[in-house]
Amino acid sequence: MTPARTHRPSPEDTVPTTHQVLVNHEGQYALYPATRETPDGWTPAGFDGTEDECAAFVDAHWPDTRPFSLRGA
Repeated sequence: MTPARTHRPSPEDTVPTTHQVLVNHEGQYALYPATRETPDGWTPAGFDGTEDECAAFVDAHWPDTRPFSLRGA
């Protein structure tokens, strides 16, 4: 019989993570762990908080989820 594998939680699973809101050149938003380096192509939108707080910020600031390049079409 094979022993059951135990799942080792990552620090992000056990420690509350502060998120930041990022925005790209197309005006699309994303939530990203604040402790990580901002990925290429993304810029901080100036808001950090819990995942729920960041999601609320995005909901309030991104009513049209189409990329900029499609909004004018």
